[in-house]
Amino acid sequence: MDCFTPEQRSKVMSRIRGKNTKDEVRLAKALWHIGLRYRKNNRKVFGCPDLTFRSLKIAIFVDGEFFHGKDWQTRKKPQTNTEFWIKKIERNMQRDLEVNAYLESQNWKVLRFWSNDIKKNLGSCIFEILNAIAERQQ
Repeated sequence: MDCFTPEQRSKVMSRIRGKNTKDEVRLAKALWHIGLRYRKNNRKVFGCPDLTFRSLKIAIFVDGEFFHGKDWQTRKKPQTNTEFWIKKIERNMQRDLEVNAYLESQNWKVLRFWSNDIKKNLGSCIFEILNAIAERQQ
């Protein structure tokens, strides 16, 4: 049972951001601080990655755990409007795979990070990005 009225739930859901989330901004600022320059939400790249290094063909996505289905098989499913949410999240997961496949077929390196990984392990995320950059610069 939802603890909000439909109007309250609508207001809460309308405030969920699609870009420039706290974790995206945290990652972007950390990369900028160490001297890396990138493009944010580059619509010219398929899938509109959160961050891109276009000359190196590196696309970075920061995915929210709920909307992109982290631990989907074992996660507790939404209790209200269940059919809608299951369909939506499974389609998001499918789209993520399609975007990855297309970008990789175009010789892009795709990096995906969960929001919680950026919150808890920002250093390891940056290390992974630096490794990808080093590989591409060789």
